[in-house]
Amino acid sequence: MAKSKQTTPMMQQYQEVKDQYPDAFLFYRIGDFYELFNEDAVKGAQLLELTLTQRSRKSDNPIPMCGVPHQSVQSYVDTLVDKGYKVAICEQMEDPKTAKGMVDRDVIQLVTPGTQTDANAENAKVNNYLTAVTYSESNNAYGFSYIDLSTGELKVSLLKNAEAVLNEVINLNSKEVVVDESIDSDLIDQLKGIGVLISHENQISEIDSDEIISTIDDPTLLDSLKMLLSYISDTQKRSLSHIQPAVQYEPSSFLKIDHNSQYNLGLTKNIRTGKKSGTLLWIVDDTKTAMGGRKLKQWLERPLIDRKEIEQRQSLVETLLDNYYERSELADNLIKVYDLERLAGRISFGGVNGRDLVQLETSLEQIPKIKHVLNDLDTPEFDEIYQKLDDVNDVYELIKAAIISEPPISVTDGGLIRDGYSEQLDQYRDAMKNGKQWLADMEAKERQITGIHNLKIGYNRVFGYYIEVSKGNLSKLDDSRYERLQTLTNAERFSTPELKEKESIILEAEEKSKSLEYEIFTRVRDQIKKQIPRIQKLASGISRLDVLQSFATISEKYQFIKPQFNDGHDLNVKAGRHPVVERVMGAQSYVPNDVVMHPSVSELLITGPNMSGKSTYMRQLALIVILAQMGCFVPAESADMPIFDQIFTRIGAADDLISGKSTFMVEMREANEALKHATDNSLILFDEIGRGTSTYDGMALAQAIIEYIHDNIGAKTLFSTHYHELTDLDHELKHLKNVHVGAVEKNGNLVFLHKIMDGPADRSYGINVAKLAGLPDQLLKRANTVLEKLEDADQQKNNHDDKVQKNEAQVKHPTLPQKTESETSVDLSDGEQMALFKVDEPENHSQLSKNESKIIKDLESTDLMSKTPIQIMNLVYKWKTKLEN
Repeated sequence: MAKSKQTTPMMQQYQEVKDQYPDAFLFYRIGDFYELFNEDAVKGAQLLELTLTQRSRKSDNPIPMCGVPHQSVQSYVDTLVDKGYKVAICEQMEDPKTAKGMVDRDVIQLVTPGTQTDANAENAKVNNYLTAVTYSESNNAYGFSYIDLSTGELKVSLLKNAEAVLNEVINLNSKEVVVDESIDSDLIDQLKGIGVLISHENQISEIDSDEIISTIDDPTLLDSLKMLLSYISDTQKRSLSHIQPAVQYEPSSFLKIDHNSQYNLGLTKNIRTGKKSGTLLWIVDDTKTAMGGRKLKQWLERPLIDRKEIEQRQSLVETLLDNYYERSELADNLIKVYDLERLAGRISFGGVNGRDLVQLETSLEQIPKIKHVLNDLDTPEFDEIYQKLDDVNDVYELIKAAIISEPPISVTDGGLIRDGYSEQLDQYRDAMKNGKQWLADMEAKERQITGIHNLKIGYNRVFGYYIEVSKGNLSKLDDSRYERLQTLTNAERFSTPELKEKESIILEAEEKSKSLEYEIFTRVRDQIKKQIPRIQKLASGISRLDVLQSFATISEKYQFIKPQFNDGHDLNVKAGRHPVVERVMGAQSYVPNDVVMHPSVSELLITGPNMSGKSTYMRQLALIVILAQMGCFVPAESADMPIFDQIFTRIGAADDLISGKSTFMVEMREANEALKHATDNSLILFDEIGRGTSTYDGMALAQAIIEYIHDNIGAKTLFSTHYHELTDLDHELKHLKNVHVGAVEKNGNLVFLHKIMDGPADRSYGINVAKLAGLPDQLLKRANTVLEKLEDADQQKNNHDDKVQKNEAQVKHPTLPQKTESETSVDLSDGEQMALFKVDEPENHSQLSKNESKIIKDLESTDLMSKTPIQIMNLVYKWKTKLEN
């Protein structure tokens, strides 16, 4: 950034600070405003919709500037940070009234997208994660750590490759990633491509973090943790006593759902709107607290794979479901519990006010009531949670005794400490109260003495207390008693020796009272700060309890049932439902469907018209699996299933414009993820694989993928397709089964049954679907005409194939005339042509090449009548390639 040519002491000071934060907007405090200068001002005025003015406008080089009032600075900071920028808050470090020369200023905090802690109501149930990544050549692995600075949650993991790093960053929705020189530019570019702010921290600051990192001993993880904590220390410049000890996690300990699958399934963000509404999270979220909402989202994004843990959650949900009155009472109490995690954070930061402490008091007041409900349940399942519910009664009693029930927002203007808590404060307040009564008495006396009925005693910060008399009544005053202070348009203001004496007493009491109140408040805050670990432990128990009651409530509301788990590979879901679609449509309109896949069936090949419900059926199973492994009940009449380790989906069509990848490339990459990483305990959902390329390429790829999964992986797979030729695969693949979505024609109109039935669909009904979409009648008639011609051509091809097969049968007949090779052209349904070779075996095989001899033997041993058209085409293509070679 170009430096200003102005050399005033203030601008020199500004530039010195700005040089330390070149990539941030510098909010520079001057009096009651925060000012922005130079390029910060130009860009800030545009982003914040402020008026751009100039400093030293009469000089040759006026300085662009704009400003915001200090009282409302937070909203402007939030706006910039939400847009992905950093903001450095430069504060006056001394009182301008007592400062000698330039007021000392310094940056007290650097606010960044990953360190933003003031969440609004809309984001109360959303974590804001800051992530740090380092790479170790010796381990050939990445150290990955992340923190929510507002709650103190800190976790670390060792990741094997850049792909895993990218997946975790996307799943966590990290807005900022801290890196050092160990991270290569390719990974940084990928992170930037998904909209992540990259911050660099190459020199680790010495910080007191032994207690935080004591649970971690891996050097790669420690490097990442230290870099993260150093960055936080450098940017926040304040107490961070609420940061919890680091917890190491292993992604493979949870049901793996990569970011593409999370997106395709609409778990937390609606595919169309990007909002929560219309997602699985929207369905299951009946939490009453902000921290419960965040815990629910974490459980949803990381379902369990440990059967014992899942069944423990199920048991707790079942107990709450069976005890309606206790559950209702529990919910009523939870509603009154504020965000304990973020309150603990604000207490640690020193930014807490009186109203925050009252929220903490109100929250702690509910804990004995919640524990009483758990006692009434009288079940050992809740013992672990009960033990976490320390009511922190000493903190509750402290706040109740010290802070009034409705304190002001400001902690420096007084009026927030209860009477009776401090004897000294009570004395000051008595002096103020008596002084103000004296002022009222004096006003009445002066009115009586002067006969001026509108005479009044007032106060302002410049002149202190004054007597105000309208100009029409000035003649009634005894000038010897009154000292003139100020002349107004319609009045004069005066003082008297007696008024000055009382003013001194009152103002001294007010000033000392405010100072003492702030001192008392900080002592109370510091006492509570020592109990932050207890408050955080309590928050953990409350949030867990909140999620469990949410599961029970929605299970009752939407008639979910408790799923069963087996150690084999049986999957039997009876009358399963898509919870989101059902809620939107209404239970009466939704058609439930079974999903039955015993060990003898690992793949379902699904055919049927567009819009008939194939994708819904596939997503339905995935959502049921996720709900079950979260520990929640599921939308079905019954469900018996294995524990899945991973879910892979390829549903929908979308370009990746950032990376320059087409729809088909995205499709192939997502398919490849499943083929590389899936196991026989995984669930794969592939919707219309191959439709992004030519018919035969797509069909060939689709068949090859089905066969590969069948022969090499064995994962439970739902594969929907419009390639009806693939339905013949059930004769060759013993673990594949054809099913289709039912549809019928009534009076020329297509009616979807939305019911999954055995066997393949008889046709695609594409033109019928186009009619439902409202395409013009003329267009539809033309489409029918073209379809009839294509079907006739296909029939002619089939007839021709019969003749070819008869000719092939004659190859072995000794009386037939010998032919070395003849080529027959076959018209295909899409207008392409492929050559079929009829070959008679010559008497002398030595005249043929090895390839030609091999092809003859293949042809002799191939039973063409048992092959499907696509299999024959594949064979012919292979033979032709060999001949060309």
